[in-house]
Amino acid sequence: MRVPRLLAFSAASAAVLAGTLVPAGAASAAGQRYVALGDSYSAGVGAGSYDSSSGSCSRSTRAYPQLWANANAPASFSFVACSGATTDSVTSGQLGALNSTTTLASITVGGNDAGFSSVMQTCVLNSDSACLTAVNNAKTYAQNTLPGKLDALYSAMRAKAPSARFVVLGYPHLYYMNGGICIGLSTTKRTALNSAADTLDSTIASAASRASFTFSDVRPIFNTHELCSGDNWLNSVTIPIGNSYHPTALGQSSGYLPGFKNGVGAAARAANG
Repeated sequence: MRVPRLLAFSAASAAVLAGTLVPAGAASAAGQRYVALGDSYSAGVGAGSYDSSSGSCSRSTRAYPQLWANANAPASFSFVACSGATTDSVTSGQLGALNSTTTLASITVGGNDAGFSSVMQTCVLNSDSACLTAVNNAKTYAQNTLPGKLDALYSAMRAKAPSARFVVLGYPHLYYMNGGICIGLSTTKRTALNSAADTLDSTIASAASRASFTFSDVRPIFNTHELCSGDNWLNSVTIPIGNSYHPTALGQSSGYLPGFKNGVGAAARAANG
């Protein structure tokens, strides 16, 4: 009688041990129904390896949403982020991916509303004065007009997916300012562009808080990996031009993916009290 009891004990012990070897959160991740919304920073523009079926949206297999889905095997995954997206185009063209069964969603949006591409073009091609004017106009928009647009979008997202946890990711500083040689834009321009990122992130973080969404700040993660750092995770001016000032593949895997994971963890802790 001892042998069967020993075998039974061993089998039970093995089952318990096997359970302890499952990575923390794996079970919950496997049950997630994840939707990735947003603009080019979520689509993965600049990271290469684009899905041809995504067309001009330029969704990359190296973008953080795809990387997270590959690693966690959620129950479902809908990747609808699109290059050039604004709050309006997300509202009109992406929210159909959300529904009452969605449990997790991520988004980057707001940079295009504030005219990111136009500001960068002005700063690259024109004087310090012209750059400062463009940056200040973008900051005024981010402070005065963007909040209402984000509030409306986040409200619509919640209405579509009332049970989901929403992770809102911000934008990194573009330039490393603590030493090193930086050919191209002046210190004045680089400082102004980083300041614009701060204003934009502050606006996004506040709107996320109002909506009870989780904001994940990627600036600390990208710190010392901005342009001019010598170990940059961002594209400078490149060909094709649309990749410029977007995260590289390393910026997605080492910058945005950890930022998203941080947000998912924070959202789970908030939900659990």
